[in-house]
Amino acid sequence: MNDLQDVFWQTLLGRRSIRRYRPEPVPSKLLRRLLTAAIWAPSAHNRQPWRFAVVTTKARKAALAEAMAERWREDMTRAGVQAGEIQARLQRSRQRLTGPPALVVGCMTLRDMDAYADARLAEAERIMAIQSLALALGNLMLAAHHEGLGSCWVCAPLFALDAVRAALELPDDWEPQAIITLGWPDESRTSSRKPLEEVVAWK
Repeated sequence: MNDLQDVFWQTLLGRRSIRRYRPEPVPSKLLRRLLTAAIWAPSAHNRQPWRFAVVTTKARKAALAEAMAERWREDMTRAGVQAGEIQARLQRSRQRLTGPPALVVGCMTLRDMDAYADARLAEAERIMAIQSLALALGNLMLAAHHEGLGSCWVCAPLFALDAVRAALELPDDWEPQAIITLGWPDESRTSSRKPLEEVVAWK
């Protein structure tokens, strides 16, 4: 398909979730380029309800990993997961957060969104803010791939909101939604998608 060979389509179709990275740091200038791509995403009411915490120091990554691990340990213990399996899962989790050279913690805030007394409308407004952040993080990941970086979406902060906020000393209105790991890829991956016929309804 010749129409899919230009730079835009190569970037869009070539991105993969990367979990192994080389140790070289990501330059701050490049991180700023990725964040610029993020903030130019569309957003609900153009309120831009996204916030980003960029984590690059070993100490802060370790503190974040430990805070999240402790919360996950509590959850798994209550769920009856065996101690050995808990340790193995926590070790993999720590590596996913401390191994990459950079982390971008995507947070949403309701500070500038519309406020409703009606619970149904308030929930819709909240979802709109989350969707806006997701669009921004999608932009960031595509920009990362375009620049030769690898990235991976980690949704674990949803299960440890307070722990992530405390570990990173974030403002109270910043609600962590995802961590994007970033770095120079140390692996190559393939992927596939369901055919359009399975996911599209033409009306």
